[in-house]
Amino acid sequence: MPSPQSSTLTRNILIGMLSGLVLGGVLNTLGPIEWLQTYFLGGVIEVGSRIFMASLKVLVVPLVFVSIACGTPSLDDIKKLGRIGSKTMILYTATTALAIALAIIVALLVSPGVGLNIKLSQATFAAGQTPPLIDVISNIFPSNPFDAMVKAEMLQIIVFAALFGVALTMTGAAGKRISSVFNDLNEVILQMVLILINFAPIGVFCLLTKTFATQGFSAILPLAKYFFVVLGVLFLHSIVVYGSMLKFLSGLSPITFIRQYKSVPIFAFSTASSNATLPVNLEVVEHKLGVPNTIASFTIPLGATINMDGTAIMQGVATVFVAQVYGVDLGMADYLMVILTATLASIGTAGVPGVGLVMLAMVFKQVNLPIEGIGLIIGVDRLLDMVRTAVNVTGDAVVSCIVAKSEGQLDLAKFNNLKA
Repeated sequence: MPSPQSSTLTRNILIGMLSGLVLGGVLNTLGPIEWLQTYFLGGVIEVGSRIFMASLKVLVVPLVFVSIACGTPSLDDIKKLGRIGSKTMILYTATTALAIALAIIVALLVSPGVGLNIKLSQATFAAGQTPPLIDVISNIFPSNPFDAMVKAEMLQIIVFAALFGVALTMTGAAGKRISSVFNDLNEVILQMVLILINFAPIGVFCLLTKTFATQGFSAILPLAKYFFVVLGVLFLHSIVVYGSMLKFLSGLSPITFIRQYKSVPIFAFSTASSNATLPVNLEVVEHKLGVPNTIASFTIPLGATINMDGTAIMQGVATVFVAQVYGVDLGMADYLMVILTATLASIGTAGVPGVGLVMLAMVFKQVNLPIEGIGLIIGVDRLLDMVRTAVNVTGDAVVSCIVAKSEGQLDLAKFNNLKA
């Protein structure tokens, strides 16, 4: 049920984004002004940012659970769920491996860390605790579904919701009655998403004003080469890799995809959170790209949790950058280990706070790079994280379209925006 004024909404979101960027940059340049810091940034903008993020996050858990509980019974058989799950996992893993390989190749060609004058003694970073593999595997399965929902443990919620949906399918008449209630509930939640979308321009403005007033553009200057290499690979991956996948694996037009999907990366850029963007992503993927709920309800929440192509790109460039700054010579075997570790870590560390830096610490340990080297890039990581999130959610949507097309369930009329 996309809004009939979606083009106007996208325009307003872009205006809000650019306005926040400019105003935040100006405020950062002016420096601390007491009344602005207290009443404007610390008051109006802070309240607007918090309300917008809370409104996005409050819908995530009910939306994921209800969507999967509705979508799973709609599948013809349980084997179909397994087939969709297998395709999704293969594509997510493949895109992550491609992302980090591309990042390493470009970084080696550009050499962002060679000749950089940085005081290494100022680089400090305390690596978080990496969860043991046995805990990672066992924690995917919930012992208490309500606790998982309270803590927003997405993988546990997905597993429980899928099991609940399978049980509804196997229950017969009673399952059909409950399914009809969940279908109605799903429509109500999607309507809540649409209500929230109408306030998006204001929320985007507040978030970006706050971010750039705090960070500014000056943080980029000392690490400009690293910053723009990461940025360049992120754009290269999102345009070339995703575009090629859409064209050659599904025959879909990348241009049409961008035209239909463009509002979601703006949301993701503003929030820097795949989970916070999930309600908007799911609504657009279903109602503008034509992916049915039976597939989107599984692929989008799973992607928001484990698909981290943007983060993998940062890890690839950061590995080359830190190795060059510290004068560590990494060989082909080391770079292959980086690709393998980062690809597996994108799944294994899902749900861990500060997941990007935890994953990077794991990668550094595998190739014996100093962990404190992460401290060199923290200054620009927040700005890059916003772009990384936009790439991550775009990858979720691309994979969803490819899986739906391979199953013969993609609504091409919606995807191509053809009027009935």
